[in-house]
Amino acid sequence: MQKIKAVIFDLDGTLANTLLLCIQAFRKSVEPLINRSISDDEIIATFGPSKEGTIMALAPNYYNKGVSDYLHFYESLHEMCASPFDGIKEILETLKNNGVHISMVTGKGKHSTNISLKYFGLTHFFEIIETGSPDGARKAAGIQIILNALKDIKSDEVIYVGDASSDIIASRKVGVPVVAAAWAETAEPEKLKELKPDELFYTMKDFSNWMADKI
Repeated sequence: MQKIKAVIFDLDGTLANTLLLCIQAFRKSVEPLINRSISDDEIIATFGPSKEGTIMALAPNYYNKGVSDYLHFYESLHEMCASPFDGIKEILETLKNNGVHISMVTGKGKHSTNISLKYFGLTHFFEIIETGSPDGARKAAGIQIILNALKDIKSDEVIYVGDASSDIIASRKVGVPVVAAAWAETAEPEKLKELKPDELFYTMKDFSNWMADKI
């Protein structure tokens, strides 16, 4: 792998363990609207599109109120995920101090992405942020937009860092090396291994040490 000149990060499960926060915010916003309980699996099965897409799937007749309530609960319950993973802020600072371009491509919607980055104090690190669409997954398109903007950086000098199988597939689609993040409790490393990412790390420390040799 070439020296790394740009890093594109995922958010959920990569920068912070936000899954339980997302699930709880969906439950509190959707259940009163549809007047029934929804399981974790039912919520997770809708992931891929942005979280607005989850509201469309679970409560299509109450879309506007569902989205509004979700964002309210996502922000008010954010103490459930009070900080990013240990070491993330230091990695971002190291990259920035070494002149490495930092961007984000996430499946989250724009508003919830902004809420989390502001809560964690990370917004200023990211030069370009591509968020999800309620219509379906668009990570490959988001990565390609960033590649197009990085006119003096080749695709093999960029890495995408994400925790899901879909992140590996999206990166392969646009020809970008991919680092699989398996440090979250919610990670499924065996599924990640099957897709043969360029690198797979179980701890933030190991990722940080590897990164230090590549920039």
